Amino acid sequence: MKAVFYLVLVLGIGLAGGAVYLANDFIGAQQAALAKERELRERIGPVVEVLVTEKPLRYGDPVTPEDVRLVIWPQEAVPEGAFLTMEELFPQGEDLPRIALRAMEKDEALMAVKVTEPGEDAGVSSRLTKGMRAFAISVDVSTGVSGFLRPGDRVDVYWTGRLPGNTRDTGNVTKLIQANMRLVAIDQKTDKDSNNPTIARTVTVEATPEQVAGLATAQSTGKLSLALVGNSDDTVVSAVEIDQRTLLGIVTEEVEPEVVETVEAPRVCTVRTRRGSDIVVTEIPCTN
Repeated sequence: MKAVFYLVLVLGIGLAGGAVYLANDFIGAQQAALAKERELRERIGPVVEVLVTEKPLRYGDPVTPEDVRLVIWPQEAVPEGAFLTMEELFPQGEDLPRIALRAMEKDEALMAVKVTEPGEDAGVSSRLTKGMRAFAISVDVSTGVSGFLRPGDRVDVYWTGRLPGNTRDTGNVTKLIQANMRLVAIDQKTDKDSNNPTIARTVTVEATPEQVAGLATAQSTGKLSLALVGNSDDTVVSAVEIDQRTLLGIVTEEVEPEVVETVEAPRVCTVRTRRGSDIVVTEIPCTN
């Protein structure tokens, strides 16, 4: 009987020790998790709610209240132009939705640059900067960078033609007339997320009214060509002008006119005498 008692006592003490050990591990893990969460909260700082997409959106898709939701976001990391409330995203109600201007993945923050104004479509007018105008340039496979242009790219515009009033026979001249212009549309497409190269017939650039006047004059007097600018290229291009003689390395030599000495012919004095129907010319010494 005593043996059974001692056996039960030993088992009870063992179970109690195991429970205490497990409890200490659990409490320690909980305390570590709380400490880590507290440290993370201190590092994150204040938070706000930001509207993100509930599902993937593509260019031209309407943005409705069912397509967005609010998530917690670090206040110091909120993207510029992000929408914080449904009232900011839909200030005039659900009847005037915004349209996506670019592809967005699920849980991507909604920003003003990614959507149109309420009720607007995703056309060229929604992409123009304030004070800028859209101007269409006719291109083909040789002048349009082989169809690899997309809305949002930047290009240099070159003019090729004959300079008016040029007295030298220099042939055609190619001149850089506008640098680093932004494309807002290719033909009738304004989707900058499209990766399919197409041979465009027209490209639309964003330009000031003065640049529009210059491009219109250049397009009516010669041929315009485009050169694609790299995404990270911030080089300031100076004036560029090449004619045929410069291209081929032809140097025009200035030939000085040859000076020819003139020798005066001897002076001859004559007297004309009529004899009947004939006139006789007789040389006489010159007195003057």
